[in-house]
Amino acid sequence: MPIESGNKDRETKGSLILLGEKCLASVLEKISDSRQEKRCRFILLFFTALFITFIIIPSYQFLAVKYKVGDIATSDIRATQDYFIEDRLLTEKKRSEAEAASPFVYNYNSAASLDLVRRLESTIAFIRRAVERDETAGDGFRQNVGHLLMQDVSGREVAALVRLVADQSLQMELGRISTALYQQKIVEDNKQFGDDRRHGLVVRDLETKRDIAAGDYSLYMDADEARTALLGKKLALSGSPGDVALLKGIVSRMVSPNLTFDREATEQLKHEARSATRPVLFQVKRGEMIVRVGERVTQEQATKLDSIFESRGIQRFFMGVGIFGLVLVLFYFPYRFALKNIRKFNPSTKDILLLTLMTIGNFIVLKIASVVSTAMGSLFPFIDTADYYYVFPFAASVIIVRIILNSEVALVYCAVCAPLLGIMFNSSLQVVIYALLSGIVGAHGVRQCKERSAIYVAGLKVSVVNIAMAVSFQFFSDSAFTVQTAYCVVFAGFGGIFNAVCVTGTIPLIEALFHYTTDIKLLELANLNSPVLRELMIRAPGTYHHSVVVGNLVEAGAEAINANPLLARVAAYYHDVGKISKPLYFIENVGGGENRHDKLSPNMSALILISHVKEGVELARESRLGQPLIDIIRQSHGTSLINFFYQKAKGLAATDLQAVDERDFRYPGPKPQTREAGLVLLADCVEAASRTLIDPTPARIQGMVQKIINNIFIDGQLDECELTLKNLHEIAKSFNGILAGIYHQRIDYPEPAYKEKASGGKKPIEDSDSESAKAPADRSEEVKKGGGEDLKRLGMS
Repeated sequence: MPIESGNKDRETKGSLILLGEKCLASVLEKISDSRQEKRCRFILLFFTALFITFIIIPSYQFLAVKYKVGDIATSDIRATQDYFIEDRLLTEKKRSEAEAASPFVYNYNSAASLDLVRRLESTIAFIRRAVERDETAGDGFRQNVGHLLMQDVSGREVAALVRLVADQSLQMELGRISTALYQQKIVEDNKQFGDDRRHGLVVRDLETKRDIAAGDYSLYMDADEARTALLGKKLALSGSPGDVALLKGIVSRMVSPNLTFDREATEQLKHEARSATRPVLFQVKRGEMIVRVGERVTQEQATKLDSIFESRGIQRFFMGVGIFGLVLVLFYFPYRFALKNIRKFNPSTKDILLLTLMTIGNFIVLKIASVVSTAMGSLFPFIDTADYYYVFPFAASVIIVRIILNSEVALVYCAVCAPLLGIMFNSSLQVVIYALLSGIVGAHGVRQCKERSAIYVAGLKVSVVNIAMAVSFQFFSDSAFTVQTAYCVVFAGFGGIFNAVCVTGTIPLIEALFHYTTDIKLLELANLNSPVLRELMIRAPGTYHHSVVVGNLVEAGAEAINANPLLARVAAYYHDVGKISKPLYFIENVGGGENRHDKLSPNMSALILISHVKEGVELARESRLGQPLIDIIRQSHGTSLINFFYQKAKGLAATDLQAVDERDFRYPGPKPQTREAGLVLLADCVEAASRTLIDPTPARIQGMVQKIINNIFIDGQLDECELTLKNLHEIAKSFNGILAGIYHQRIDYPEPAYKEKASGGKKPIEDSDSESAKAPADRSEEVKKGGGEDLKRLGMS
């Protein structure tokens, strides 16, 4: 099948995926600039933390749902933490009692007698001056006297005062009876004061407003009794009894209480007593069910709900700020630590974007699952709502990260998400442990996902660990021998399989949108009937066979050094796909025909050979092989020298006296950056060199392998990958075994496979592998010696 038709078939898989790819490509293009990379990562961090904050925070902290007595609850509501809730009825009762027990405040005027005497003295002095000036007649004088006495007086009373002011003992007698009168407590109302006294009194000085020490308030009279008592007093005056009686009447009307009720101060004391009464609280424990969906809200439940929902706006704001800060800390500092201390933790911007979307999607799914499990509580009340948590796909996102990226990123991702999930699920430590362990076990189960069934095997491992944790949690909560334990075990067992199902359904979508090459994608690309490999087999059969043999070599080498055998093998299959465009310019595809390089200059020949790397990269992009394979195709030849044409160019240049630039005969690189790329480079050179062996005995194969690896090592092609000398030793041993199996010796048959006819037919066909070693002895010794020296140079024996 042609490559073009295969691409067209793949492009028609779905318009939604193509649209998603375009959107993702535009986003990645905007953030690809290295100068903006840090800024974009910070923006991703900030908005992801903000979004996660709104997801994990309890919804009722921002949605003030109000329930009245008799309303029907629309969802289960549990206490997410310990609450101390005020019992408003009891608190109001206690405050009313404290208010009622507050004492009454009375003001005591100790200068009441003095005030009365002073007004009388000023009035007497005024009358005496008027008498001297003979101005006592007329209404004006009467009104002036009434103004001084602060009461209305009649003409008879004024005349009596005029007659009595001549007595010099008048002022002394009035002072005497007023002082005697005010020695007792005079109140406004006897009955009211008696009730207030029995309740409790606080007496304050009217002037200083300070409390007066407790005294005897059992002797008191009201104002009417005081006036009556004053009328019964005797005055030693020289006036007529009628004038004295009129004077007593004037003075009695001037009598006022010296112990008065202070309403404002009393109310202030009641307010202070009410405020000093602490509210009556009762505790609601974390996890306590307050109201179930469908229940009619009672008075007690309404009180609890109102108290929980009544947090002020500023408190909700600070709670959100606290969670946001915690999310930022959990995102940033583990990331920085891993970036500085974990060698393989180096996510690209595309990886960060994937992790961002994975995190948001994971939390949204789990939040929805939490809401659904709450609704299930009303349908199946015999199953505790928390039991449904065991079936949630806590490990799915970690498994996906492990399959797409690597173990290091998956571990850090799991360590960051687990505490946040615990916060979202009512600050549950059990959820933190459950999410952390299930994620770690699931990621470990897919460390080498060579087939799709590996995901379900990992799901079974997660199920086993989930069941163990569920039983442990039940024992920890002292509810192991209940029916809830059975539900927990069943849900935990199904949870592992559910994680595997979620991963299986999500991986293809992520591969299509982000162009990641996972092990599952590699399994599809490893099919030798794939469009690219079929085209390679048809147009460049020699290159195809070479790639298959290289694939076998690198797979064995990768297994020997614990690299990724699947990635190495698939990369080997595709590392020379660029030769499809010009297959006849490569010796393995000529088959004994005309060598087209004979008509080309060495520089042009080298340019054609070098171009197959660029063309292979372009073909890999068109076929969507994925970035890991594209990188290995680019690195599969490193910066190695095309020695044959370089030497040929030097020979021609020697006759023409021209200089030859070695850089024109080297591949553009880069050098291999990974162990798998280094393996492909080594196997490519070793497989090509093995075809030149005249007598491929095990000793010659070993010498050739060591010499090729030594030359590549000396040329510095392995300087930038992670292959060690020990790795090279293991790789050489694996290559020797594979090549010895390919070029194995066979015994000579005693008779030919068929005899030629007398009339001239076919000659017996000799098996090329059965050709015995015919090299001279000295040649064999030379190869053995060279191989031993190469082994010593690489630190091998």
